[in-house]
Amino acid sequence: MIVYQASKSRFVEDVGNRGIEYDIAKQYLHKTGRYAPEAEVRAWRESLQAMATVLDDDTIPTDTGVGVEFGIPQTSKRIDFLLSGRNGDGTPHVIIVELKQWSTSTRTDKDGIVIARRGGAHEREGAHPSYQAWSYAALLEGFNEAVYKDGVALRPCAYLHNHVDDGGINHAHYQPYLDKAPLFLRGEAERERLRAFIRQHLCKGDDGDQLYKIENGRIKPSKMLADSLVKMLKGNREFVLVDDQKVVYETALALARGASAERKQVLIVRGGPGTGKSVVAINLLVELSRHGLLTKYVSKNAAPREVYKQRLGGSFKRVEISSLFGGSGAFVDTPANSFDVLVVDEAHRLNRFSGLYGNLGENQVKELINSAKCTVLFTDDDQMVTLSDIGHTGELRHWANALGADVTEIELSSQFRCNGSDGYLAWLDHTLGIRETANTRLDPDDFDFRVVDSPTELHRLIAEKNKTNNKSRVVAGYCWDWKSKRNPDAYDIVIPEHGYRRQWNLGTDGSLWIVAPNSIEEVGCIHTCQGLELDYVGVIIGPDLIARDGELRTDPAGRSKMDRSIRGYKTMMKADPDGTLERVDRIIRNTYRTLMTRGMKGCYVYCTDEETRVHLGEALQNE
Repeated sequence: MIVYQASKSRFVEDVGNRGIEYDIAKQYLHKTGRYAPEAEVRAWRESLQAMATVLDDDTIPTDTGVGVEFGIPQTSKRIDFLLSGRNGDGTPHVIIVELKQWSTSTRTDKDGIVIARRGGAHEREGAHPSYQAWSYAALLEGFNEAVYKDGVALRPCAYLHNHVDDGGINHAHYQPYLDKAPLFLRGEAERERLRAFIRQHLCKGDDGDQLYKIENGRIKPSKMLADSLVKMLKGNREFVLVDDQKVVYETALALARGASAERKQVLIVRGGPGTGKSVVAINLLVELSRHGLLTKYVSKNAAPREVYKQRLGGSFKRVEISSLFGGSGAFVDTPANSFDVLVVDEAHRLNRFSGLYGNLGENQVKELINSAKCTVLFTDDDQMVTLSDIGHTGELRHWANALGADVTEIELSSQFRCNGSDGYLAWLDHTLGIRETANTRLDPDDFDFRVVDSPTELHRLIAEKNKTNNKSRVVAGYCWDWKSKRNPDAYDIVIPEHGYRRQWNLGTDGSLWIVAPNSIEEVGCIHTCQGLELDYVGVIIGPDLIARDGELRTDPAGRSKMDRSIRGYKTMMKADPDGTLERVDRIIRNTYRTLMTRGMKGCYVYCTDEETRVHLGEALQNE
C-alpha cells in the first residue's frame, strides 16, 4: 500500500498548491480505515514541503516516481518517502527516505540508538534514522518479490531537515549505518548533497513504474525463526531488528554487560503476538553467547525449545544444544547468580511451583531472577492461558524489586505476524471481548481471515496451503478428550454432522508437532503451538466459546476434563466464585486469541456452534 503516488513534477505542484497533507490524510483514511493523528498530518505538511524543495530542481528528472507512506508487507511499518527511476546503466533504483522533523537529538553509547523527541512531550531512545532507513530497505528486500526479481537496487537515506550539524547525530559512533544510509541535515549545502545523492542513483525517471510493481508485487515467504536458527548461531545476520526491537536488543546487551552479583539487572519486555519477542530473544542468546557470557534461553512451554533443538540437530553437539535451552522449572536449586544472563521467552507462562507434581520450589519467577546477574523477561499478559500461569507484568516486577534488582521496562509494539496488521489484532481483541477497541469490523484487506462452514472445509483449505512449505496447521480449543492416548486407533476430535474425525497430535510428535512432516493430518492445541508461528493457521472453536445475544461468552464446562489449563476451577469457586470465573473466562478468551494469532499470513476459523459462526461472520462485514 502506498498512500500517495505521483510523478516528481506532479508532487512538487501538489505541494505548491498547499493542503497536500489533507489529501494524503483522506487517502490514508480510505486505504487503512483509520484517521491519521493530527501530529502526523502536521509532519506530512512540513516534511513533504522540505522534500518538494529538494526535488524542485531541473537536474532531477520530472518523471521520477514519488511515493508517500508505503506500508512494508507483513509488518506495521511504513516508509516515509520513496523515489523511483533508473541509473545510468538502466538498472531500476528506488530511494528510501526516512524523514524526521527533529531539531535536536542526543547520542548514546548503544549501537544504532539515539535519544530524541519521537512524539509526545518527552525524549526517548529509538533507532537512529539511518538505521531505520537501512532496516526498512532490508525488510523490503526480504518480503517483496518485485524487488529481487527485477533486480531493483534499494538506496536508503535519512533527511532531518530541521536538524543542524551538532556533531552528535552524525558522530562516528553511527558510521556503520551512515555508510549504509547517508544522513542529510538542515541547510542549503545539505539539500544540495541530497540532490546529488538522488541524481547519482536516478538518472532517468520511470513514471513510478517500480513503485507500482513494488506496491502490487507478490509477497514472498518470509524467514521463520526456527529455520534461521542454525545460521544465526553460526554468526549470520538472519533477521534485521527494526525500531523498538533494536531498542530492546541494545538495552538488553547494555544491561547484561553491566550486570553483576552486586547490581542485578532485570529487563521486562512487554509485547503482543508477532511483535518479535522470540526473534529478539534468540538474537540475544546468540550475541551474548558469542561474547562469552554464560547465557541460556528459557521457556515454560517445551514446544519452541524442542523445535529450536531439532533445527540445530546435526549442526551442533547435543551437549552444546542442551546448554543453550532449558525449561523454567530447572532452577529450583540453582545457586544465586550462576548465569550471566537468562533470556526468558513467554514469561507469562511461568508457574509458581516446579516438578512433575508441582511440589518443588517456591516461585519460578523468583528462582529465575535469583539465578542470573541479568534476567530478560519477555511477556504478554494476554497470553496467560492456564490457572497455573503467574508471569504477568506485576509479578515479574514484584520479584525483581524483592531481589534488589534494577528494573527496566520496555514495550514491543511493531507487528510482524498476521500480515503486519494492527487492525486485525485490535479487531480480534474487540471481538473476543478482551478489550474494547474501535475495530468493530475487520477490513478483508487487512488480513486473510475467513469463517468456514465445516471442519472438513477448514482442514482442506489449510492442507492446501501447507503443500507450499509445510508451514500451515490446524489447531483447536481443548474441548475433546484425548482418547487416542490410550487407544491409538481412536479419534479425538469428532464432529459427526460433518463426518469429521481427527486425532490430537499430543503424543506422536509431541512438542515437534508444528514441524513434523505428516502432522497436517492431525490437530494441535495451545500446548503444542504457543510461542511458535505458521504461515496459515486453521482454528476450530469448540463449545467453550459461544455467541449468545450478540456477545461471545465462555463456558468452562465446554472444555475437556483432560485439559489441565483450568483444572481445579470448581474447587477454587467455593472460596472465590466471582474471581475464579473471571480468571477462567480470561483464560479461554486468551487461548483463542493465542491460537488465532499464530498465522503470519492468514487464519481460517470453524465454530462448532452455529450462532457463533454467524456472529464472527457478521463481524467481517464492512459497515
